[in-house]
Amino acid sequence: MIKCLIVDDEPLAIRLIENHISQLENLEVVATCNNAMKAFEILQTKEIDLLFLDIQMPNITGVDFLRSLKNPPKTIFTTAYRDYAIESYELEVVDYLLKPITFQRFFQSIEKFYRLSTPVSSQIIPQENKTEEDFVLLKSGNKYHKVPVQTISYIESLKDYISVYTDSKRIVSKYKISDIEQKLESHRFLRIHRSYIVNCAKITAFTTNDIEINDKELPIGASYKKQVLEYLESLK
Repeated sequence: MIKCLIVDDEPLAIRLIENHISQLENLEVVATCNNAMKAFEILQTKEIDLLFLDIQMPNITGVDFLRSLKNPPKTIFTTAYRDYAIESYELEVVDYLLKPITFQRFFQSIEKFYRLSTPVSSQIIPQENKTEEDFVLLKSGNKYHKVPVQTISYIESLKDYISVYTDSKRIVSKYKISDIEQKLESHRFLRIHRSYIVNCAKITAFTTNDIEINDKELPIGASYKKQVLEYLESLK
């Protein structure tokens, strides 16, 4: 879980960010407060991964507060003013959100946070050595699920939706199978049918007509058979 602290002197602004966070499965609000001094106390006693920090606050601004911290957590500025963009760049914050903050813009910041939190080396080493930091974000209902790639067994197309079958659950998301195929192209996934993509590491058995993943048999489509059989032949 990503542990979050929200610092803002506007109660409505705090509630809005709390609502946005509630829609993401891997984020939780550890604490909220309305001034920098209280935020400092919280940072001394609680583990915080991500700080949502208002800039215009009484006594000390968010910018000055962040400057005063020796080892600040990753920070997203939240403000109604554009005047502090240069300071935010100098302080290397994750993002600079202008109020009112839409969920779409908030979600972009969280994606950026995840990218910055992933070691660069994990993006270039071979797939078999990659870590659990490799993931896809899937919206199901009003929640976003962070799904580690290596836990995905296979994906089934349901017209404009997909069913993603993982080691522990099934997630239905409004996504075209061709789009998720592009996201996974750098990983060891194989399109075997217009309706199926499989994780090659999860294949337990196969014939020239189907692939088995545990007790599930998935058909190999005629237009995909050549490339699929070439891959399966390479496993022998």
